[in-house]
Amino acid sequence: MTEAVANGSAVQIDVREIMRYLPHRYPFLLVDKVTEFEADHRIKAIKNVTVNEPFFIGHFEQYPVMPGVLIIEALAQAAGVLAIRSQGGRAENELYFFVGIDNARFKRQVVPGDVLVLEVEQLASKRGIAKYTARALVEGQVACEAQIMCAKREV
Repeated sequence: MTEAVANGSAVQIDVREIMRYLPHRYPFLLVDKVTEFEADHRIKAIKNVTVNEPFFIGHFEQYPVMPGVLIIEALAQAAGVLAIRSQGGRAENELYFFVGIDNARFKRQVVPGDVLVLEVEQLASKRGIAKYTARALVEGQVACEAQIMCAKREV
């Protein structure tokens, strides 16, 4: 990880470090890098959407569109990185699960070639359950917004 601290939040967390926090692997790892991070507060991450994504094979062959549920999953994964990195890492026997969604809205299609910017802000955290406000943007336009909840569980 390289850190370029300007205001205490600008960082570069690459995919290798993300994979230390999240158990997801290809084809389900949906966060490519983190560009901003403030512990217990917020994260900004990137998902590069390419035509080679496996879901494009069956999701509108003639007009490939990223499924909304995967946009939400990408936001939940970014929230997981925020939670895990904020506590200094993840124990081998614990996972963070996506446990709730409220007020999800989809406002723009996400297509191959788009850079999906994932912005997640922690609203509250108590006893291993955290609530976040999240939005995904493409070229500054909101593609999706929602409130999500994640919970830490021992496995």
